[in-house]
This record gives sequence, C-alpha cells and structure tokens, in this order.
Amino acid sequence: MNEVVTVHPLREALLHEAHARPFESLSSPLRVSHLVIQTGTSKRQEEVAHMAALSQHFDRAEPSEEAAHFILEAPDFRLRWERHTEFSTYTIFANGAEEWPFSNPAIALLPVDWLGQLPGELLSAMHVTLLSGDVFDQSGTVLTDILQPESLAGSYAAGGAARVWTDFIADEQGYLRFLVANDGLTAQQAGRLVQRLLEVETYRFMALLGFPLARELGPDVTAMERELGALMDRLATVSELSEERDLLAALSQLSARVERLMAKTNFRFSATAAYGTLVRRRLNALREQRIEGLSTLDEFMERRLAPALDTCVHMGERLERVSRRLSRAANLLRTRVDVALEAQNRDLLDSMNRRARLQLRLQQTVEGLSVVVMSYYTVSLIGYALRGAGSAGWVVSPEVLTALSIPVVIAGIAIGVRVLRRRATRSDETG
Repeated sequence: MNEVVTVHPLREALLHEAHARPFESLSSPLRVSHLVIQTGTSKRQEEVAHMAALSQHFDRAEPSEEAAHFILEAPDFRLRWERHTEFSTYTIFANGAEEWPFSNPAIALLPVDWLGQLPGELLSAMHVTLLSGDVFDQSGTVLTDILQPESLAGSYAAGGAARVWTDFIADEQGYLRFLVANDGLTAQQAGRLVQRLLEVETYRFMALLGFPLARELGPDVTAMERELGALMDRLATVSELSEERDLLAALSQLSARVERLMAKTNFRFSATAAYGTLVRRRLNALREQRIEGLSTLDEFMERRLAPALDTCVHMGERLERVSRRLSRAANLLRTRVDVALEAQNRDLLDSMNRRARLQLRLQQTVEGLSVVVMSYYTVSLIGYALRGAGSAGWVVSPEVLTALSIPVVIAGIAIGVRVLRRRATRSDETG
C-alpha cells in the first residue's frame, strides 16, 4: 500500500497507540503495588534515566531515550512504568501469596535507595492483593482484621467473577489497600480488573487536585462578587464623566484580577472534570453488583468524590459568571462614556462653529474698514496728483475730478479685495 498511497507521517504512531498500554494477564495469587508520581511535563528524561539505572541494577535491557512506557522483567517481579501528561505511574507485579494480606507487598522487592530517588512527588500509592476465592474463603481471613469496618466498601465485580473490598484508608506506610477474591476470572479478566482498580485510584487523586484550589479561591471569588455588586450600584447613580472614567478604571482592574484567577485555574478545573469522567468510566467498567450490607465502590465515590468535583465545577462557573458580568458592565459603561464624549465633542464643534462665524464677521468688518482706508489714501493721492496737474494747466477743476474718482476707487478696491479673498479660500481648500 505504501507504494500506491502516500502514508501520513503519524500513521505508524497512531497504529501503535491502540496497543501501547495493553492489559496484563494476571493469575492469583498475586501482589500488586502502584505509585502515582506527579512529575509535570518536564521530567521525562529524568524518569527514563532512573528506569535505565534500575534496568542496569538487574542486568536487563534499558528503555529508549524517547520511551513513554516501559516494562522491566526482573527475576522476582515485573515493573511497568507509564508516562502520562502530568504524572507517571509505577506498577509492580509479584506472583505468590503472603502469610497475611498486604504483609509482604510487591514494592518491597525494589531497592530502597532507588525508590527514594524517584523523580517527582508521590501523589497516590496503593496495594492490591489478588487471591483465589476458594483459598480466601477457607483461610479464615476476616476482612475487619485487614480493613477498617466503618469505611469498608465492596462489591461483586466483572459480572460476579470476583469480589473486591477496600476501605479507602491509607495504612501506616501511606498505601491504600484493595483485596480481590478471584471467583472465576480468566487471566485477561484479572488483568483488566486490577488495571481498572488502579486507574480508579489514580484518576481519583488527579481529579481531587483541583479541590484544595477551589476551596482556597472561595473567599477571593466571594469578595470579587461583592465588589462587582458595589460597582454595579455605583454604575446606576454616576452622572459625571470623571466619575464614569473612575468607575471604568475600577471595573478594568477587577476584570484583570478575575482573568488572572481564570488563567491560574482553568487548566486545573478542566483537568479535574476530565479525570472525574475517567473515574466514572472505570467504575462503570467494573460492572459492580452489591454485596449485602456494604457500599459499592461506585456509591462510595459518588458520596465522597462527587461533592469535590461539583465544588470545582461550581467555582469555575462562578468565575465565568463574574467575568461575563464584568464584561457586560464594562461595555455598558464604555457606551455611556462614549455617548458623553460624543456630546462633549458636539458641543465643542458648535462652539468652534460659533467662533468661526464670529471670525468671519470680524474679517468682513475688517475688510470693509480696509476698503475705506485704502480708498481714502488712494483718493488723497489722486487729489494731490490732480491739483499738481491743475497748477501746471494740464487739467481743469481738479477738485471735481477728485470727487468723481471716489466711487471708482472704492469700487475697484472692493472688487480687488474680494478677488484676493476668493483666491486665498480656494488655495486653502485645495491645499
């Protein structure tokens, strides 16, 4: 096909992605330990190097530099490392039973110094013990001797092929414990069941990361809502343009604070919603059936996890509402300020028009006076000339000729001044 159709450069990666993290095939008795390490997005190379060091310790093949998941097959255990967007998981599988459930967890097979140098911060840790249902029932193991009875939850899982119990309480070492009785699971079914239990706890903790942030933001958001209410009250009463500008500045400052909070919380709250959805999907995939007298895992999660998720969703919605109200208030106030400025501009233009008309009238008055003055001096010059010509005998009655020149001079000067003004006006318009 490659010779006929151009292959997309990501096709191979997408084909492998469907099988990148297959379910394990597990058989009882089995011990599983699971660590969830929050690493952010910048510690992948450190994790690869750390896994390579463990591989060298057990003389096994090392992961590639670009690896995002890796399985280490050691003599007594199997370690599965998976790199996710903002966390990594380390799952250790060890075959064989314990004298007492959780007395010899799988993680005890790892070097202590290697565990102490894991990149990142531990977020969640859990043990799973998978026992054959017959052995479990005949061993005399009492659940209340292992798990706390006041918090005990359990159910039939995988369509009744297994029983699962947990108390969701960390032991002295900080590990949550899940006890699974295999009543007829195949190896593939056991692998899927254990993986889903691990993912329920992994995604539950990742979802809960947003809850402390939501509680921390509560007082700030409440204060912002009150401040916005006070600003809206002022908006209904202000009338002066200076007050409106001050109010607009206050709204802008509050909007900037809200946007900073939203930028700080949007990713975490969105991730909380996404992880919460994954938890519910994994719980549905367990196909739980009630064990009489116990809460199912789904019921426990709904009672404990749902309020935390709802708090995050509610806090995000409150921020969105404050942001939208601020946007509407700012737009309304900007409109009022724009209208006020337009009214000021209109008044200014009217004032400028009045001044222009006054200047025009003054200019016309000055032009009239200048015509009179220029005419007076011109007629005077003509009079001097005619009197001189009369004394020489060149003209008769110079006074009469001077009088007759007055209207001609005035008309000529007035026409000349008007022509000059029109030319100046045209040059201003074209320039």
